[in-house]
Amino acid sequence: MNKTSVPSIDSIDRQWYLVDAENQTLGRLATEVASVLRGKNKATYTPHLDTGDFVIVVNADKIRVSGNKPQQKLYRRHSGRPGGMKVETFEHLQERLPERIVEKAIKGMLPHNALGRQLFRKLKVYKGSEHPHAAQQPQTLKLDPAASAK
Repeated sequence: MNKTSVPSIDSIDRQWYLVDAENQTLGRLATEVASVLRGKNKATYTPHLDTGDFVIVVNADKIRVSGNKPQQKLYRRHSGRPGGMKVETFEHLQERLPERIVEKAIKGMLPHNALGRQLFRKLKVYKGSEHPHAAQQPQTLKLDPAASAK
């Protein structure tokens, strides 16, 4: 009889990956990053444990979407007060806070529970090409360029 092994927390080896979002399609980038955050690229993947790696996304201001999404895609947030709904287009939010676009896309692809919140903390998104995580020596994560082309 084969038994399923559950990796202990101490045995999980966490890596740091660097992803350049320049000229990448938003959804395709988000699925790859969410997969790495969950640990699905490892043989020790366990659905109910955090076996994933840290991911740094740079150049979030240069992310692309297809079609009319820059003018038509809406981002909503609510203050919790009556009449507190704020609606913003992709173009406007990309000018103001480009990190939020990438974070929101990736967060929506993670589990919607405590595990998803823990995984989301391992995501670091930056507007430009500079990041403060050089000491972690992140490896460059190669994304399929054919999949992200328009």
